[in-house]
Amino acid sequence: MTSDTSTPADIADPRLADLGSLRIEWAAREMPVIGQIRERFSRERPFEGHRIAACLHVTTETANLMLAFKAGGAEVTLCASNPLSTQDDVAAALVERAGIPVFAIKGEEDATYYQHLNAVIDSKPHFTIDDGMDLVALLHKERRDLLPGVIGGSEETTTGIIRLRAMAEQGVLSFPIVAVNDAKTKHFFDNRYGTGQSTLDGIIRATNVLLAGKAMVIAGYGWCGRGLAQRARGMGAQVIVTEVDPVRALEALMDGFQVMPMMEAAEQGDIFVTLTGDVNVVHRDAIMAMKDGAILANSGHFNNEIDVDALEELSESKSGVRDYVEGYQMSDGRTLFLLAEGRLVNLSAAEGHPASVMDMSFANHALAAEYLLTADPVPEPQVLDVQEKIDDEIAQMKLDAMGIRIDTLSDEQRTYLSSWESGT
Repeated sequence: MTSDTSTPADIADPRLADLGSLRIEWAAREMPVIGQIRERFSRERPFEGHRIAACLHVTTETANLMLAFKAGGAEVTLCASNPLSTQDDVAAALVERAGIPVFAIKGEEDATYYQHLNAVIDSKPHFTIDDGMDLVALLHKERRDLLPGVIGGSEETTTGIIRLRAMAEQGVLSFPIVAVNDAKTKHFFDNRYGTGQSTLDGIIRATNVLLAGKAMVIAGYGWCGRGLAQRARGMGAQVIVTEVDPVRALEALMDGFQVMPMMEAAEQGDIFVTLTGDVNVVHRDAIMAMKDGAILANSGHFNNEIDVDALEELSESKSGVRDYVEGYQMSDGRTLFLLAEGRLVNLSAAEGHPASVMDMSFANHALAAEYLLTADPVPEPQVLDVQEKIDDEIAQMKLDAMGIRIDTLSDEQRTYLSSWESGT
């Protein structure tokens, strides 16, 4: 990558570009699928003349997706999808070495965050790539004049898909968006293995606590909760799951975890982690019931799963204890510890998902955008599933890169699976 000092951007420190370049290249070693897509995009240039606005965590893995789109001819503009998730050296490398406009600074204020969102929207995008749907929401709320030019988009998160489906049901969604989060090669791997590992990484980096013997309360047993529960158990934690869905609660129980309401878990837990996509999962009453020294962390997209306002109101004072750790002193003498301001702990206090799983997630975004570009007829404004053939193609590319071969069906087996006559 060569220097391009004329690129419009708002980043922390352009002098970090060399370090960022090294880390982007390191991640690329674990992203063979994106590497193959980038090579094909470079030959075919499918996005020539098109603009892509991306609101994603500015990480080494995201950088490799942006480079793939640029290789395919796209004009790419990037901002952060969370104020604490930006890796400033990566932002610098994209601007200074790749000439990609980036508007992201780790720790930016909310006002700056929305300025950066608007800066990306100013590019007048044909495609959006979102992580949490803030970009799409702002387009629909305040920048509606640009909606006719948008061909389509894709969304990375469970939280974003929930919001998008609400828009579609209300008839206010203006362009089709592919639910990358729901692809098998995304949620089976990214949510389970990526979130499971990176959440523990963030908690350990922030606190350096020993997990063995600790009671870890995991709110939500979706794919992210499943992944974290499995890995926490592997580290010796005593895992308690809270749920509102009876099927998921039953699954957690049969997977060998304790299951109980949050108010019961509040009295037992040493570490609390939310992964639900909903608001105030750790609520005021639960906070009041927690024991001294309890640690609160969130790995859901928005910083509203822990009722931080209640925590502030119930405490007499707070103080920074370590990087990404604030201690809240309660009037009854207890101290509760909040990690990363209640924001995504895996991206705020650590580096997010390993590159190997983001390889598949971001491959879905790349191929989803290509699908929307060529789809005939053009899809209606709705939330679309990732096409099964794209999902299968990504899985096969990943297996090929890993040197793994699998069986194929014989003609006899295909015939059997498509017939009904054979029986006992």
